[in-house]
Amino acid sequence: MLIIGGRRADALVVEAGDTPLFVYDLATIAAQVRRFRAAFPAIGLHYAVKANTYRELLDFIARKVDGLDVASAGEMEQAIAASTAPSHISFAGPGKRDDELAAAIRAGVTLNLESEGEAERALAIGRDAAVAPRLAVRVNPDFEIKGSGMRMGGGAKPFGVDAARVPELVRHLIASGAEWRGFHIFAGSQALDAEALIEAQHATVALAASLAEAVGTAPPLVNLGGGFGIPYFHGERSLDVERVGAALAETLAGRAAILRDSGFAIELGRWLVAESGVYLTRIVDRKVSHGRTFLVTDGGMHHQLAASGNFGQVVRRNYPVAIANRFGAEPDEEVSIVGCLCTPLDRLGDDIMTPRAEVGDLVAVFLAGAYGLSASPQAFLGHPRALEMAVGGAN
Repeated sequence: MLIIGGRRADALVVEAGDTPLFVYDLATIAAQVRRFRAAFPAIGLHYAVKANTYRELLDFIARKVDGLDVASAGEMEQAIAASTAPSHISFAGPGKRDDELAAAIRAGVTLNLESEGEAERALAIGRDAAVAPRLAVRVNPDFEIKGSGMRMGGGAKPFGVDAARVPELVRHLIASGAEWRGFHIFAGSQALDAEALIEAQHATVALAASLAEAVGTAPPLVNLGGGFGIPYFHGERSLDVERVGAALAETLAGRAAILRDSGFAIELGRWLVAESGVYLTRIVDRKVSHGRTFLVTDGGMHHQLAASGNFGQVVRRNYPVAIANRFGAEPDEEVSIVGCLCTPLDRLGDDIMTPRAEVGDLVAVFLAGAYGLSASPQAFLGHPRALEMAVGGAN
């Protein structure tokens, strides 16, 4: 039987009451935080809430990081509910409504501005509320993280202000009485190449210095973005974060004088939480079609869109999966594992080798701690929402 956080998978299902079920091992998250702290001792750690918003997990991680980064008013409310001081929350996203801007300004949350138009709306809301808004500028850099899964910088992007226009905007914010909080520079995500991250971070620090010199004022904080990936697929290797940390320390040791008193932070979501999660779903049918065996489960892409291959994959590849109640048994048949939805897109494993599995057995989909339930079309076809639980919270 698969053990998750020291507990049997079948016992966790009984405790939760049903499948499908997400289980998050909080000890795994704590270990990732410790690894980051050791590799980046002088860098602040922020959690990107969009990776996983499950309340017990969010409460746990909020106590271990230096800030929370949100992308909606709803996430902002969750971050505040997790007892995080508003001054330690930043709010990014290219389509903030006026009511979201107003809520953030009233609360004292830092807004990462995505355009000059958004800046003007935030300044006007601040004037009307007689509150100096806390404003940072999200920069669209002229570079990206090479080999990143999602490229957030370089060229025309809906995210951030093009680097060439940033100094004028920052000077305007300061002259208008805003509390300028610095730069947010995010070049990409899901990178496994240490050298690519090192190069991007070096370029980010140099860009921050150039922008600060053009503004004439040091930024209080430079958010270096994140981009740390995890290996999902066969042949991928884990990111060497220690190497990245050592290189960043060298870069910061030689940074321009204008950044000497600036703080630096790295914003991570997937890298912190993905490996903590397992999605458990039960086999409800076993069928053969044209010689192929299909294991049909009560879960699927409405809970785990990423594992189905429909969340950014160009060519679908299988997440690691196992038969939880035959964990460690030798594989003896080739099967495809599918979900319960009426669409051929609902696939959890194509043509994989497993021990023989029967109706009632549990399928475990690993690396389910990030962009699982919160990133999936839960209402599609009206199936029940998956259950969630956390284990190992004492760490």
